[in-house]
Amino acid sequence: MRRYLRVVGLCLACGFCSLLYAFSQLAASLEEGAGSAGGKPQAAAASWLAGGEHGAERGAGLGGSGRYSLKTQPVEKMHLAVVACGERLEETVTMLKSALIFSIKPLHFHIFAEDQLHDSFKDQLDSWSFVQGFNYTLYPITFPSDSAVEWKKLFKPCASQRLFLPLILKEVDSLLYVDTDILFLRPVDDIWSLLKKFNSTQVAAMAPEHEEPRIGWYNRFARHPYYGETGVNSGVMLMNMTRMRRKYFKNDMTTVRLRWGDILIPLLKKYKLNITWGDQDLLNIMFFHNPESLFVFPCQWNYRPDHCIYGSNCREAEEEGIFILHGNRGVYHDDKQPAFRAVYEALRNCSFEDDSVSSLLEPLELELEKTVHTYCGKIYKVFIKQLTKSIRNRYGRPPKER
Repeated sequence: MRRYLRVVGLCLACGFCSLLYAFSQLAASLEEGAGSAGGKPQAAAASWLAGGEHGAERGAGLGGSGRYSLKTQPVEKMHLAVVACGERLEETVTMLKSALIFSIKPLHFHIFAEDQLHDSFKDQLDSWSFVQGFNYTLYPITFPSDSAVEWKKLFKPCASQRLFLPLILKEVDSLLYVDTDILFLRPVDDIWSLLKKFNSTQVAAMAPEHEEPRIGWYNRFARHPYYGETGVNSGVMLMNMTRMRRKYFKNDMTTVRLRWGDILIPLLKKYKLNITWGDQDLLNIMFFHNPESLFVFPCQWNYRPDHCIYGSNCREAEEEGIFILHGNRGVYHDDKQPAFRAVYEALRNCSFEDDSVSSLLEPLELELEKTVHTYCGKIYKVFIKQLTKSIRNRYGRPPKER
């Protein structure tokens, strides 16, 4: 009898627990249904926001494409900044397109441009409203009022705006700055992940200006201090801006260490007659005095004509392909380096449709084969090695192989 009562008690306890579980599941499902009215998480809804002093901002939806799982993991947004002045609209738009084609996590574009370019940027980027996972903010070109003319004319128009990004984008923790003549041949996610490789003292990352000292500019001609053996190139610059704003930098102007916002104007005043490449030279001077603050990534993350016009000197690109193509010296728009121009035109003419992206390889390789009379063209395989992997990883096999 006692054993019978124990069995009955156990059954009643199990039944009670089952009822509690059923009620909890019902409550959770009702709560989820109320929170996702319309069939999409709130974070995925498209919206237009007034940008105030920062110009126009657009929010694009993240849901519906299957690229992000908002319910199972937090979505990390990557921040990409560019400065566009003069005749740089098409080049900048092509760069932004290359970033969107392959990237996985959502992107926020911070576009600093002259006022007359804002409407054109809006028209172009708003026409991409069907593309999932990006938004943008347009900003005017702004410099400290007491030295605005000097900063704007330093090297190229508006280029030195990049020096002030940590001070303008105060709410942004980390940022990837790129020049307008950049093309991404693999996801932005991959260079963004290098932020996790920074040690405790590093605040920024750049690639060397040269791999071969015999053709290096800084080690042969510079009239100012520069980082390392051949200097660094600022066309692709990854920044932990929270650290940059907090750090006190050593310098050769005072024995007192200065913060980023306090060091720029004194640095310009001291070296403005000795610098050739403007803001890049100032960055080299800064990291010469603070080498522990710089993370140096390989040349394949900032591949320029200098890496092949005198013969191939970027070993990493030969082994794995080019990750980021940097068409400085205007090579996308003249006939001096047709291999660079071929890649630029292929991505400029590419649309966002899967078939358009996955089918660009064959005609691009045919164009590159026509460039073998140049040093860069002789190694044209490095231009498509990584691009081929990126297309297949992101879009699967080309349509003809399906």
